[in-house]
Amino acid sequence: MTTETTTTTTGTAGTAGTAGTTQTPEAGAAPPPGTTLHRKRSARGHQRLLTRRDRFVLAVMAGVPTILHLALVWVTALASVLLAFTTWDGIGFDSITWVGLDNFRQLFADNPQFWPAVQHNLIWFVVLILVPTPFGLFLAVQLDKRIRFSRVYQTAFFLPVVISMACIGFVWQLIYNPDTGLINSITGANRPGHYIDWIGNPELNLWAVLIAASWRHTGYMMILYLAGLKSVDPSLREASALDGANEWQTFRNVIFPTLRPTNTVVLVVTIIEALRAFDLVFVFNKGAQGTELLSILVTNNIIGESSRIGYGSAIAVVLLVISLAVIIPYLIVTFRKERRA
Repeated sequence: MTTETTTTTTGTAGTAGTAGTTQTPEAGAAPPPGTTLHRKRSARGHQRLLTRRDRFVLAVMAGVPTILHLALVWVTALASVLLAFTTWDGIGFDSITWVGLDNFRQLFADNPQFWPAVQHNLIWFVVLILVPTPFGLFLAVQLDKRIRFSRVYQTAFFLPVVISMACIGFVWQLIYNPDTGLINSITGANRPGHYIDWIGNPELNLWAVLIAASWRHTGYMMILYLAGLKSVDPSLREASALDGANEWQTFRNVIFPTLRPTNTVVLVVTIIEALRAFDLVFVFNKGAQGTELLSILVTNNIIGESSRIGYGSAIAVVLLVISLAVIIPYLIVTFRKERRA
């Protein structure tokens, strides 16, 4: 009896000890001393990565461009739309008078320069899409073959795009000079009685300006198409070569269809370039004598001698509507492709 009692007491004590051990798991899982303090210091360190000065600098860097963009782009655009329905000479806000659609009626019916300006903008687009665009594609195809000094050629052809349009206008103005210009000196048209006035002749000046614009636009198109050609899968060329296609057949049937997204971008860019053409014409002859453009009419009416801000804003609204008619469908197609992808 004594032995059994002792055994039972010992087992009970062991069980109690085991139970006591399993009832306190927190003691075994307790973090080592200093871990909690280290975590608190790390959290405070992350919070202190951006000091008050850093936040101020970021606010200035992000806020100032945003304010300037809103003030110089959106506010002015909305103000132009509103001023298109008014008459204002630019002196005091009290002189603003609401006239409704009178500016647009006068623009479409009574302005002898409006429709020639629209025609010139259309000619500008047709020439850019038919002359420098194919030539830029040709240059891109040749440079994509990795010929020697291809980087030098790319830089040379793209250099006019980097130069401002005003500088290009001054350069070509020297080339077209009737007395000492390059063209007249080569052709012998700089002698008295044989002068060719490339800038003053209404039958020649628009085409002379378009040559200068095409010279710049070629480099722009070359870079766009070269980027598109770099994204073409090389296996397509290899498969076409295995099928026995020559270089022209490969380009026409394989390469060019894959450039459809690039062609869309080229079309939109060319339309925008044709609509916003201003610098070259203004440097040449300020848009007079056969080089009228919509942008020139806007400038002449807003900051010219007449200072018809409402009328000039109406022309700007017409230009804006034409631009949006091109840009909005492009954005819709682009967003749909992104959603499908």
